[in-house]
Amino acid sequence: MISERRALFFSAFILLFFFSYNVVAQRPEPPEFMVSGKVTDEAGTPLEYATISFQSTRNPDKLTGGITDAQGTYAIEVPRGVYNITIEFIGFGPKSFPNRQINADLNLGTTVLGMAAGELEEVVVTAETTQVVVRLDKKIYNIGKDLTTAGGTVADALNNVPSVSVDIEGGISLRGNENVRILINGKPSAMAGFGNTDVLSQLPADAIDRVEVITSPSARYDAEGTAGILNIILKKEKTLGFNGSVSAQVGDPDQLGLSANVNLRTDKFNIFNTTGFRYFDAPGNSFADTRYFNYIDDETGELVEPEVNRSIEDRTYDRLNRNFYTSLGAEYFITDMSSITATGFYRYGEDEDLTTNNSTEFTDEGTLRTVRKENEIENDNSYQIALNYINKFNESGHQLTADFQYERDEETQEADINEQIISNTTVEDPFFPLEETYTTETQNEYLVQTDYVRPIGEDAQFEAGYRGNFEEEVTDYELRIENRTTGNLDVDPLTNVFTYTENVNSFYSQYGNKFGQFSFLLGLRLENTQLKGKIDSGLTEDELREEFNIPIDTDFDNNYLGLFPTVNLIYELGEQENITLGYNRRINRPRGWFINPFPSRASRTNIFQGNPNLQPAFSNAFDLGYLKRWEKLTLTSSVYYQHETDSFERVEQSSTVDNEDGTTTQIIRTIPINLSTNTRIGAEAGLLYNPAKWLRLNGSFNFFQFDTDGDYNGVDYSAKNTSYFARFSSKVSLPWKIDWQTNAFYRGASEDAQRRTEGLLSIDMALSKELFNDNASLTLNVRDLLNARKRESFTTTEFFERDSRFQWRQRSITLSFTYRFNEQKRNQQRRDRQENGNDDMNGDGEF
Repeated sequence: MISERRALFFSAFILLFFFSYNVVAQRPEPPEFMVSGKVTDEAGTPLEYATISFQSTRNPDKLTGGITDAQGTYAIEVPRGVYNITIEFIGFGPKSFPNRQINADLNLGTTVLGMAAGELEEVVVTAETTQVVVRLDKKIYNIGKDLTTAGGTVADALNNVPSVSVDIEGGISLRGNENVRILINGKPSAMAGFGNTDVLSQLPADAIDRVEVITSPSARYDAEGTAGILNIILKKEKTLGFNGSVSAQVGDPDQLGLSANVNLRTDKFNIFNTTGFRYFDAPGNSFADTRYFNYIDDETGELVEPEVNRSIEDRTYDRLNRNFYTSLGAEYFITDMSSITATGFYRYGEDEDLTTNNSTEFTDEGTLRTVRKENEIENDNSYQIALNYINKFNESGHQLTADFQYERDEETQEADINEQIISNTTVEDPFFPLEETYTTETQNEYLVQTDYVRPIGEDAQFEAGYRGNFEEEVTDYELRIENRTTGNLDVDPLTNVFTYTENVNSFYSQYGNKFGQFSFLLGLRLENTQLKGKIDSGLTEDELREEFNIPIDTDFDNNYLGLFPTVNLIYELGEQENITLGYNRRINRPRGWFINPFPSRASRTNIFQGNPNLQPAFSNAFDLGYLKRWEKLTLTSSVYYQHETDSFERVEQSSTVDNEDGTTTQIIRTIPINLSTNTRIGAEAGLLYNPAKWLRLNGSFNFFQFDTDGDYNGVDYSAKNTSYFARFSSKVSLPWKIDWQTNAFYRGASEDAQRRTEGLLSIDMALSKELFNDNASLTLNVRDLLNARKRESFTTTEFFERDSRFQWRQRSITLSFTYRFNEQKRNQQRRDRQENGNDDMNGDGEF
C-alpha cells in the first residue's frame, strides 16, 4: 500500500495541487468484545440505518450484525472468531473488511461510503422502500423502478421527480425556474448537447440510476444555474461478477428501441457498458391566431395601421428520429486505496423533420392563404472521453481525486423552405422565394478538476479544489434565397459564422463540522468567467443594427470575477426530524443560442433571435427545509426566496420589414433581454406514504411567485407571475406479480407582463408483470393518457394580441420487455438477510 506521504507526493506531480493537514484524535477504548465505529458519506454526513454485517469464515451461514443510529455510529457485540465484515447503505458502494480476527474490542473508526450506481434500484425492488434520500444540500431520488417511464426517455423520467417539471417542448425547470444546471455523473457532459436538453429526450430512462436535486449547492459545485442543479447519475454496477440487463421497446406513434446495460467486476477491474438504439416518431402541432392593432409611431406621432389585420398559423410537426449511443468505462484498482477510471461516450443522431405551416392573412384588400413547408435533416456526432483518478490516504475519507474530460459535438443541419400560395383575393401577388439553409455547429470542451478532502477528527471535514472549463462553439450558417429574376439561389447577407467562447476557472474551499445535534457546511467559490463572441458576416455593425433593431458588437470580450459563498445548516430535532437552512449565490451565463442575433426561419411572421448584448445574471437564494419521518410516512417541505439581478426575459415586439417585391411583412420578433430584477418566492411539500407492502403513494406540491421589475425600449415589463404545480403517484402491487402505477401532473395557470398561460393536466399510467422467476418484466405504459399535454396561452401587447396552442408530442403507448441476468441471486441474498432482520430497510418507508 502506498504510504500517505508518498501518495501525496505522487498526486502533487499530477495535479500541481498540494494540501497537508494532520490531526490525531485520541479515542477512548471501547467496551470489551464490542465492535464500534461510524459510517458517513463522502461529504461527511452520517448515514443512519447503514447495515454492519458479520459473516463467520468458519460457518458462512452464521450471520450477525446491526445498524447505525442517527449519528451514523454503531456498537455491536460480536462473539470471538474470524469474520468477513461488510458495511452497506442503500445507494452506496459497500465496504468490506475480510478475515478480521475479533478476540478483543475493535474500533473500525469512520467508514466512508461512496455512491454506487445500480445498488439503489436493486434495494427499492426487493424492499419496496421510499424512493428519496435526504442529504444536507440535496435530495436523491431513485427513478429506476418508475413503471410509467419504461421505454421512455430521460426527459420523461425527470418529469416525475419532485420539484422538477419538463414543459411540452422538453425545457427543464426546477421550482418553476428554467435556469437549472444539468450535470451527468457530476460533470458537464456531451450527453447534454449544446447547452440544451434535446439529447435528454433521446437517452432511455432505464440508463438512469438516480437523480440528485440540489437546490442549495455547496461550494464544490459550479456556481452556474440560479435555480440549482440536477445531477443525473447513470448506472454502473459495483457487484462482483458479470451481470446486467437487456431491454426492448415498441410503441405508437412508431417507436422501436433496444438497449443493454452490462457490467463485469473482478478484484482488480470493473468494466461497464450501456449501449442502445432508438427509432421513434414524435408528431406535434401548434396553432396561433394573431390580431394586429393600430398604434402611434413614437417618432412621428402619427397613427399607423398595420398591413395585416389578422393572421392564423396552423402547424404540424413530423419528427423522425434515429439515434445510437454507447458508453464504455473501465475502473482499475491500483491498490486497495487508489484507482483510475476511464470512460468513453459516443452518440450518433439522425433526424428528419417536416414542419407544415398553413397560414392565412387577412387584410383590407382580401385574404391570402399559403402553405409553408420546412424540410430539415440533422446529423449529430458527439463523443466524450474522461479520466478519473482517486487516491484514498486512509479509511476515514482522507482522499485526493483528479478528473480530465474532453468532448466534441458536431451537428449539421440542412433545410429547405418552400411557401406556396393556396388562394389570394388581395390586390397584389406576393413572391415567396425558395430558401435553403446550411448550418454546422461544432463544440469543443475541456474540463480539468481536482478535489481534496481531509477529515478532521470524528465530525469535521475540510475540502478544497479547482475546476477549469474551456468551451468553444462555432456556428457556420449559410442562407440561400431564390432570386425572382434569375431563379437562382443566391447567398443572403445574413450568412455568417458565429464563434462563441466560454472559459471558466474556479477555486473553492469548504469546511463542515458537527456539534451535537447541529451540523454546518460553509464554503466559498471564486470563479473567473470569460465570454467571447465574434460574428463574421457580409453586414457591417451598422447594417446589423438596422436589420435586427438592436445594437450589435461583432467582436466582444467580457470578463467577470465573482465570489460565491454557500452556507448549509442542519439541526436534528430528533432521530426522525430535522430542519435545514441553505444560502448560496449563483450566476446565469447566457448560452450561445441566446446570444446569436441571426433569426430562425421556420415562419415569416414569428421569429426568434438571440441578443449579443446579454450580460450574466446573478442571484442570492435562501432555502429553509423541514423533514419529518414516521413509521410509514415521510414529509419533506421547504420555503425558498431568491433575488436575481439582470435576469433574462423573452419579450415580443412587432415590426415591419420590406420585401424585394415592394411589399411589407408584419413580423413578431421574440428576443431575450436583461431586465433589472426578478424576485422569486415559493414553498413546496412532499409526502411519501407506504401504508402497506402492496401500496405506495407519493405526492408533492410546489407554489411559487415571480415578481419582475424592469423595462425595455420604453415599455414597462414589470409583472407578478403566480403559479403552482402538483404531482401524485400511486403504485399498487396486484396478485400474480403485477404492478399498476398511475402518475398525475398538473401545472396551474400563470401570467406575466405579456402572456397568460392556462393550466395543464397530464396523466401517465402503466402495468408491469414479473416473469421468469423475477428475472424479466413486461411493461405497458401510456404517456399523456388524455392527450391533454398542450400549452394554451393568450399574449397581448400594444401592437397585437394572440391566442396560441402548442403540443410538442402527442399521446404515446409503449410496450417494453426487460431481461436481467445474474441479478436474481444477489436479490435473493438481500431478501434472506431482510427476513433475518439484518437488512437496513424494513419496508416501511424508512431510509
